[in-house]
Amino acid sequence: MPDTTPKSDPRLFVALDLPTIDEARDMVAALGNAVDSYKIGLQLLPIGGTEFGKELKAQGKNVFLDFKLHDIGATVEKATRSISALGADLLTVHARPDVMRAAATGREGSRLKILGVTVLTSLDRQALRDIGYNDNAEDLVLRRVQQALAAGIDGVVASPLEAAAIRAQVPDSFLVVTPGVRPAGADKGDQKRVATPSAALKSGATHLVIGRPITQADNPRTAAQAITREMLG
Repeated sequence: MPDTTPKSDPRLFVALDLPTIDEARDMVAALGNAVDSYKIGLQLLPIGGTEFGKELKAQGKNVFLDFKLHDIGATVEKATRSISALGADLLTVHARPDVMRAAATGREGSRLKILGVTVLTSLDRQALRDIGYNDNAEDLVLRRVQQALAAGIDGVVASPLEAAAIRAQVPDSFLVVTPGVRPAGADKGDQKRVATPSAALKSGATHLVIGRPITQADNPRTAAQAITREMLG
């Protein structure tokens, strides 16, 4: 019988939001060749996340460092320069114009791509009002996309609900990385602005970030393969 197992898709970044490096390493081993790309965030950063990223690169994996840098320009530029030496593929910074410009300068000469974090997918309109924004999420995201383009960075992180509007305003090479992606029927957890993998890609996302639906599944490898199937469908 023909093998119907889907090939891994590098557009799927599995979020290794796990308590320890050992647990993250075990998850990567369990997923095996079903996953090519991984996101390392703040949970692992202080306990060896950057070194673990180098370990994954040595295995031929794609590495997304979701560190969300946010500081004065000089500090962000220096931090980005240090991070670019790690060999990672993607790095997030907050989508403030001076921060994005500094990161673009700091990564010069490296292959590191910079993403501006627009509006977190855990925020809805009421949450934005509570922290002082009168814009709805899409308007705020689109303003930050224009600022990202002006700053010369490579893409943004935004919810899949804004992907189509972003894609209409940016070049084909501009990355639209979407967390808040949940397979059909999955629990939304703490995410407010979500879509299925196929819907996110059809809307213009270039990469998907998915964590708990894979890492908390009874069989993470099977869950990743099911999502890959849905991405291709």
